[in-house]
Amino acid sequence: MSQAAAEARFVLPPGSEATAPPEARGLARDEVRMAVVTQERTHHRQARELPLWLEPGDLLVVNTSATLPSALEVERHGCTWGLHVSAELDDGAWVVELRRPDRTAPGRPEPGEVLRLPGGVRLRIAEPHPAGQTRLWQATALPAVDRVAYLRRHGTPIRYPYLHGAWPIEDLQNVYAAVPGSAEMPSAGRPLSREVLVDLMSLGVVVAPLVLHTGVASQESHEPPQPEWLSVPVSTARLVNVTRAAGGRVVAVGTTVVRALETAASPEGAVAPYDGWTSLVLSSARPARAVSGLLTGLHEPEASHLDLLEAVAGQALVDRAYADVTTPGAPHYLWHEFGDSMLLLP
Repeated sequence: MSQAAAEARFVLPPGSEATAPPEARGLARDEVRMAVVTQERTHHRQARELPLWLEPGDLLVVNTSATLPSALEVERHGCTWGLHVSAELDDGAWVVELRRPDRTAPGRPEPGEVLRLPGGVRLRIAEPHPAGQTRLWQATALPAVDRVAYLRRHGTPIRYPYLHGAWPIEDLQNVYAAVPGSAEMPSAGRPLSREVLVDLMSLGVVVAPLVLHTGVASQESHEPPQPEWLSVPVSTARLVNVTRAAGGRVVAVGTTVVRALETAASPEGAVAPYDGWTSLVLSSARPARAVSGLLTGLHEPEASHLDLLEAVAGQALVDRAYADVTTPGAPHYLWHEFGDSMLLLP
């Protein structure tokens, strides 16, 4: 555990897990809470009020990766196990996470083992990917199949025990999702409705896209982020640089956008077009260079994402932000992909 993560530790109030989409709780996606954290104080608002906190000339960068139904059932040792397909490598191999029959924890496959997948496909396990851990493994589908088409036919959305009920893949998409590839939803953008995006653009806030395909999020405590594939287009790189030069703010929607932009950024913060993989780990030791604000979901006290938040906003602001949403008497915020939001404006 990093020192930053340890010092940012807090205690979740009881009942803080969002167990269903906000629509199932009678809310529109843009009616979830949004804690707006500035240097002066924390304001308790709703996500639909985001346009009130940005200014003409600011740039909002979103991740247009779409979520795939990336959970499969596999036959192993005479019973049914779970399998999460996290990513596809450049050579067509898959990166997978085996889940125990009760789905509550990762399992550990054996190198060379062949798993039986739906539709007559076999999956041969090769080696850990990346090296140095045993949760994620490189594997080859036999025969070779198109991952997107295969998962859309045979997969279901990845689901963790805190969720009540099985929710369709449509509930796990952002309104601007366009490029299929994420194992799990880049959920920071879920509260952004089309109406909010139109309001932002009508006020002179530019919205720009990039793509980062997220892998499975079930890391062990303080496990660093896994390698992920991203694409920063020429137009978005140019907009970031123009915005910074004009004194505007570059506000990322989600930690995925921060990771993508910072991977493509020079030491001076200039962003160049980028297509490829990233293993970048951001923290107070490697602060953000191009990003100056962040709209994010709420992260658990042991999550490595807190280091990334500190890379953008600084440890003091992040510590105060989480204190302001977890102390007794604070408005009740909800965690996870169907939960509430935090806007960090350092």
